[in-house]
Amino acid sequence: MKILHILDHSVPVHDGYSFRSYNIVRIQKKWGWHPVIITSPKHEKSSKEAGKREEYIDGFHYYRTGSISPCPSSVLTEIRLMLALGKRIKEAADIEKPDIIHAHSPILNAIPALIIGRILKIPVVYEIRAFWEDAGVDQGTYVQDSLKYNIVKNIETFVCRHADQVCVLCNELKKDLIKRGISPEKMTPVFNGINIEDFTICAPDAEFLKKWGLEGKKIIGFIGSFYRYEGLDILVQAFSRLLNKHSDIMLLLVGGGEMEQEIREMVKNLEIEKHVVMPGRISHKRIPGVYALTDILAYPRHSVRLTELVTPLKPLEAMAMGKVVAASNVGGHRELIVNGKNGILFKADNAFALVEAFDNLLTNPELCQELRKNSPKWVKEEHNWEKTLAVYLKIYEQSLNIQKS
Repeated sequence: MKILHILDHSVPVHDGYSFRSYNIVRIQKKWGWHPVIITSPKHEKSSKEAGKREEYIDGFHYYRTGSISPCPSSVLTEIRLMLALGKRIKEAADIEKPDIIHAHSPILNAIPALIIGRILKIPVVYEIRAFWEDAGVDQGTYVQDSLKYNIVKNIETFVCRHADQVCVLCNELKKDLIKRGISPEKMTPVFNGINIEDFTICAPDAEFLKKWGLEGKKIIGFIGSFYRYEGLDILVQAFSRLLNKHSDIMLLLVGGGEMEQEIREMVKNLEIEKHVVMPGRISHKRIPGVYALTDILAYPRHSVRLTELVTPLKPLEAMAMGKVVAASNVGGHRELIVNGKNGILFKADNAFALVEAFDNLLTNPELCQELRKNSPKWVKEEHNWEKTLAVYLKIYEQSLNIQKS
């Protein structure tokens, strides 16, 4: 079976979107399928380079659409993007003759994929990892329930109605679409997973431990992108208050993004620079060793529609590494964490609740030991990529049957 995947961007860009995409095609190839990838013009923007028309990465064939020049209007820019991507999908489909076109969010990928799929009579699967309208709210593009928000929401709903099958990242997204009138029979959750071999319990990275001055300290960590919704402002506030009781703790914030400068200024204003390490982004290969040197991983996401509906990937990595996880009780976290079993949940948007959660973990070694024991087993059994992605076979078969009928 040959699948033509339509992506916003891909490796070598390193983020959660590209890692999920890479593991999807990796597992599909392992099963004997033939995944081929097309990336939208946004790939060139994300990778900060012009790129090539075609390239091979780890044995996978990537068709690049190429960059486009922006228009004065964002709407015109998006139309130009979809026209360019649609043309590239048609070119690649004529060459590759795929059995399935699998478009991954956002809807800027889905619309041209759906049009070309109908022209060529190829089944189209649409996979939603987050609603684009909610991502726009977080990025400050528009506000919730504004005219543009509702237009984007209605277009997304339209695409879901006309796609042959719809994949969703988690159950909360499915529930939301059911409320919009999308049949539950055509929707299948395809949960996040991890490659167990990449995240096994290991020794701490000794070089980083010494370089960052973390030896002999209790380390609270965050590893990921510094998006506003991640709640790093809450984390820094809580950590500052926790220092009054626990002087031997350090806060390790690994990564970068839109909130980085704001967080650095907050750390400075709170006068806790000696207790906070922000090394920036590091090599993906060294991430397990960084997980290993932490005691608690914090995920203090704010409660917004995006975090209530979407499950993150990073807590799964931490749990696979046998780490203690403390996360806000937003909907996306509640799908992954059973409080007291494989992690601790605390009230979202509440620094005092996070202080209390940290204090409980730092003074309760028996609880921490129980969490460290339960988490790797649960992730291995429930959220390895081969298990979570196995549903694609049913999804593709149903799409092909619909096309034939």
